[in-house]
Parts: sequence; C-alpha cells; structure tokens
Amino acid sequence: MLKKFAVTNFKSFKDRIELDLSRHKSYEFNDFAIQNGIIKDGIIYGPNGSGKSNFGYAVFDIVGHLSQNTFNRRVYENSTFACNPNTLMKFEYTFDFNGQNVEYSYTENSKVQLVDESLYVDGVQIFSKNKDGLEIRKDEFPMTEETVSALASNANSIPIVNYLVSSYPLDSDHYLNSLKRFVDSMLWFRCLEDRGFIGLQNHVTNIDEFVIDNNLMDDLSLFLTEVSGQKYTFAKPMKGEKLLFCIIDGNRIPFASIMSTGTSSLYLLYYWLKNLDSALFVFIDEFDAFYHYRLSLSVCKKLFEREKTQVLLTSHNTYLMTNDLLRPDCNFILNNNEIKALCDCTEKELRWGHNIEKMYRGGAFDL
Repeated sequence: MLKKFAVTNFKSFKDRIELDLSRHKSYEFNDFAIQNGIIKDGIIYGPNGSGKSNFGYAVFDIVGHLSQNTFNRRVYENSTFACNPNTLMKFEYTFDFNGQNVEYSYTENSKVQLVDESLYVDGVQIFSKNKDGLEIRKDEFPMTEETVSALASNANSIPIVNYLVSSYPLDSDHYLNSLKRFVDSMLWFRCLEDRGFIGLQNHVTNIDEFVIDNNLMDDLSLFLTEVSGQKYTFAKPMKGEKLLFCIIDGNRIPFASIMSTGTSSLYLLYYWLKNLDSALFVFIDEFDAFYHYRLSLSVCKKLFEREKTQVLLTSHNTYLMTNDLLRPDCNFILNNNEIKALCDCTEKELRWGHNIEKMYRGGAFDL
C-alpha cells in the first residue's frame, strides 16, 4: 500500500507537499477505511485551482519510470513550478509491503528524465545515485566497479530499480518485485472532456466492444439500475457487431447516442470496475463531476467495498463529507500547498454525531 507521498517543485506546488496516509485517528466507526494502519480509502477536497488534479498527476509520475503501462508524457513535460523552471522536481514515495517499509525517491528534470534516485528498506540504504556517483549494497547486488560506474553515468536515465529487477534473480515477494508489481497495478483516470487514464493497462479499449465480447449487457443494465435507478434493456448484438444498442419502444438505438453526460461517466466507471481486480491503487480525479449527489454516494460505496484496492478520489461534493461514508481522518483538504485530514484542521474533537459537512461549510476547518 502507499503509505506516504511527497512532491516538490511540481506544477502548482512550489514547496514540498506531503500526504501521510499512516496518520490516522482511533475512530471506532468505518474501520474498513483503515488497513494495516494505513488509510485505504479517502476523498480529497479543495477550492478550484488548489492543485487536486496536479497532486494526482504527481503521485502517478512513478508509472512513467517503473512501468510499461499507459503514460501520457505530454502531461508531465515542463511540469516544474513556473517560477523555478530550472530546478529539479522531487518525488518521495513510502510503501508498506507485507510489513516492510520501502522508501523510494528520485528527482527529475523538465524532460521527465531521472537525475537522482535512492531506495531504502526499513531504514537501510539499498542504493543511492546522485551527481557524486552510485552507492549500492553489493552484498545483495554484487557487481563490478565498471558496472557501478556505468550505472552511475548512464545517459539513458534508466531507473536503477528496473536494472536490478531485470538483472538479478529475485523471489516473488522481494521488495523490488513488490514495488514493480504495485506500480504496474496503479490506475489514474478521469471522466471530464478529457477521458484520459494512466497505468494498469498498456492499450486503449473500446467499451462497447468490451461489453459485447464479454457478454455483459445484462450485467451493465443491472449496474446502472443499482447505482443510478436508470433502466436500460440492451439488444443482443448481431454477429460481428461492435456497437452497443439498447431497445426503446421496440427500436434498436445506439447506446452512445442517448447517454447523458452523467451516464457516460458511469459507463466509463463500469468498465474500470470490471478491471479493478488487478488494481492495487486507484486515483479518480473529479470522479463525480457529472453525478447527482446521491449517485456520488452510491458510487463511493461501490469503490470503497473493494478490500484489496486502495482508493483516493477528488471531489467538490461536500455531501460526501459525512461520517456515514468515511471518517474525519479519511477526508482531506488541499489548499495553499498543504494537504491535511479534517481532524488535523481543527482543535475540536470530532465524533460520530458531528455534521462535518455543516462544519466545513461554516469554516470550522482551516488550512
């Protein structure tokens, strides 16, 4: 699981900003949201322009270095803070893999090229690469001085992690394999005008074809009814048909032609829900931009019920800021280059009975 993340000099973040998911309280409700002492499910709120989307991009920068899955480099090029274009960006990740504390950090330039890189496991340095060279634990990764020198000066900016994973026989549960497996299982997506995604897959799928090929028409109909109350009857596809049709007054109508913006967003969510069995970490940016507020709550419950998937969402919908869904330590505010849980934004002791949405609207949480 992702335990902690920090970034410096990236897009709108001039100074270091840190999200510590191991910092939680001892609330006795909605304990599903805490797993092995780490926040598993959370929602990030903040004013327009506060950096919620940029924070999600920052978390997923690692996918571009350690995974072959989909990664839009154009989003990341020239991403240094506008006033510090010649200063390196720094990314710091702390993971928990079966009780092992793995800290991986690196700096990169505006061309998304690695400059420095280091890895620590339970506080012990495994390797560290910077302008002075490369230090590595040779008792675990034996190599000649020539190899060390070549890695320290490699012009291709190949991550040391990738080199070690591909060059040494490692057990399946080795921390490097755990790190690679986690990054390969990360997914970021949004459903605004831009329907982009990062990670988890290395190809783009047509959702109509996915539903038809997997005979999911009835399942999709049930999903839409359960989460939004919409009732659709989907036509049995004709041989070779790749377009999904629904039946309205006995007529076959292309589903895409009658979907509202909100239904289109749900359709995308349905696709990803069907593919989340292999996802260990999911970040959905403005996931409910086109949802009715009650629908947002229903979708959250669908996402948070996944025991093996860590989920972070961004939203403006304060209807979700309720102890009926999560807890004060799982609702975060991002503003002024800082991100904190609600419980850390007030001196008041928050309890089950508090209406935290009303408190938020009343200005009780300062950041």
